[in-house]
Amino acid sequence: MSFTPVPTTQTRLNRSELFVPGSKPELFEKAIQSNADVICMDLEDAVAPQDKENAKKNVIKALNEIDFGKKTISIRINGLDTHYCYRDVVDVMENSGERLDLIMIPKAGVPEDVYAIDVLVSQIEDKTERSKKIGFELIVETSMGITNLDKIITGSKRVESLHFGYADYAASVRMRTTNIGGTNPDYSILTDEINGERLVHWNDMWHYPLSKMTTIGRAHGLRIIDGPFGDFSDPDGFKAHARRTAILGCEGKWAIHPSQVDLANEVFTLPEKEVQKAYDILEAMKKAQESGAGAATLNGKLIDAASIRQAEQIIEQTKLIETLS
Repeated sequence: MSFTPVPTTQTRLNRSELFVPGSKPELFEKAIQSNADVICMDLEDAVAPQDKENAKKNVIKALNEIDFGKKTISIRINGLDTHYCYRDVVDVMENSGERLDLIMIPKAGVPEDVYAIDVLVSQIEDKTERSKKIGFELIVETSMGITNLDKIITGSKRVESLHFGYADYAASVRMRTTNIGGTNPDYSILTDEINGERLVHWNDMWHYPLSKMTTIGRAHGLRIIDGPFGDFSDPDGFKAHARRTAILGCEGKWAIHPSQVDLANEVFTLPEKEVQKAYDILEAMKKAQESGAGAATLNGKLIDAASIRQAEQIIEQTKLIETLS
């Protein structure tokens, strides 16, 4: 390991993050009844301009009056390029007590974007004598955001997680697709002729930004959360997409419809056989070390110190799920 340690952030269970428009308060209670780990009350894209003021009032009322139980509660504020942004932060924080846990910042492009919100939040916390510090979720959804990602994260020590925004990212880099996540038949390769036939293999057009986000985000000790899957009528597509991002290092995914919550929880909760395999690795290495060996085998495969770190990550996440879910 490097002599420079990776920092750790606030530990939260974040397998599923259910988005609820602030303009539809009738959905708040339904969100609470769901199995979502995090509820994000949205003031941005899901709310029309003429409804934004009432949406904010609904969110403030909910934070003061509704019992959200053990769920982590976030709000997605409007972008820094709008006149709604600063009022979202000031009005909600000054009038909603201590229940809010996180603020989601959309379209972060430079560290100054994050710093600007930190200044507001810090001043409000000082003024209101807030005891619970607000954490930040950053949405990576522009070419500028991906390019400056390593610097953006340094904009505030409040940053806890990175989230990938498919639609805005696609628009930002001018991708020729209207998909929000998922696949596109044009992003494929055609094999050479084999036995008189040429095969088409579809590829994952989101691999690069997600891989970069997980690599850089983990270097800063952050949670990496996959963003939306637009077709909520396609549960199989949702799970297939989530499995790919889970393999890359994501530990959760957005749910833009209640039906996606349990799907996300299923994918980002490791199967019992995988957890047992992790425990078996630790036991095998313990026996190897007691005998003076630096490595061991398990079911015909080499396991070493790196295998221990992989197993420990799996066990740690499983224990977190058992404790907080």
